[in-house]
Amino acid sequence: MKNKILETASQLFLNHGFKSVTMDDIANKMAISKKTIYEYYKNKLALIEATTHFVFEKISTRIDSICDDELSSSPIQTLFDIDTFILECMKEDNVAEYQLQKYYPQIFKSLGDKKFALITEGITDNLTKGIALGLYRADLNIPVIARFYYLGAIGVKNSELFSSSSYKISEIMYTYLLYHIRAIATPKGLLELNRVIEKLRTEN
Repeated sequence: MKNKILETASQLFLNHGFKSVTMDDIANKMAISKKTIYEYYKNKLALIEATTHFVFEKISTRIDSICDDELSSSPIQTLFDIDTFILECMKEDNVAEYQLQKYYPQIFKSLGDKKFALITEGITDNLTKGIALGLYRADLNIPVIARFYYLGAIGVKNSELFSSSSYKISEIMYTYLLYHIRAIATPKGLLELNRVIEKLRTEN
């Protein structure tokens, strides 16, 4: 039951926002009483906190799976595959992140800390592998580049910089990824990047 509550709550929160959805909404969606929900979560704040970390762990697990499935493949291809997955996740994000930041800042900060660790650790591994394969330059300052990547990955979602009326998030993310890879790639890496781009074109 606990997982069912988290699944339902996360779906409603992501689609309609953390502030907008009530405990009644969740109970009605599940056809259960609010009392059942309160057996597992003492209040809405506790449920929101559990839900955000539940969603984060699902995303984190999927990203780990993408990386594990491609241990023998190009780290450049891996970045594009992760980008595609993140873009799919963002389609459900709507007003949720805005409301989380505005009304539940402590939970938002805790989630932000987890995102920072996930992104910087993942890019650190990607850079290390890319250097070992000769796709990325050997003189890269990995901790600094990992933080650069984090800033860009977070920045592309900034609606003040990139309004949805003027920019498509998919194009922004694609452009940023090209910018990142071209800045760190060796000639061999640029050839691999061109191969990945051509593959994407044929698939689309």
